[in-house]
Amino acid sequence: MPTYDYVCSSCGHEMEAFQSMKDAPLKKCPKCGKMKLSRMIGGGSGLIFKGSGFYETDYKRKSGSNSSSSSESKPSSSSKE
Repeated sequence: MPTYDYVCSSCGHEMEAFQSMKDAPLKKCPKCGKMKLSRMIGGGSGLIFKGSGFYETDYKRKSGSNSSSSSESKPSSSSKE
């Protein structure tokens, strides 16, 4: 459910309300009781990325794991001959 910010134009009281998108905007201020409450225009929640990301932790090969160990094993076997 989205969070909406409201402000009362009479007393200046600011508040947040959890409402469905289909609900009508609130009108009555809970502090002064007047019908001067209006919904503020917000920037929205946006998309926030936290952490190192799935590419770094799941798919990226570590340097020196498979590619360097396979290349090191070949020259050592050829040097024995």
